[in-house]
Amino acid sequence: MRTNLKACGQALTTALVNAVLAVALMVVAEFAFTGSFSIATPYIIAGLLIGLVIFTAQFWRQRHLCRRCRHADEHNGTA
Repeated sequence: MRTNLKACGQALTTALVNAVLAVALMVVAEFAFTGSFSIATPYIIAGLLIGLVIFTAQFWRQRHLCRRCRHADEHNGTA
């Protein structure tokens, strides 16, 4: 359970940062094209989708890494 919580926290942080950066880049590109800072609904949806995809991938990766590290510690007798 603790492994999952740790992986979830790290994945959430990564996903949030990347989603915010993606939306900011889209808004800056929109400003460069139109000259106005309008945040359209598709930008928000795209940011949420980017965040969800990154969260899923990072959660799986972090959980795998945490379990592998824990398994190595148990195998070596340090935990």
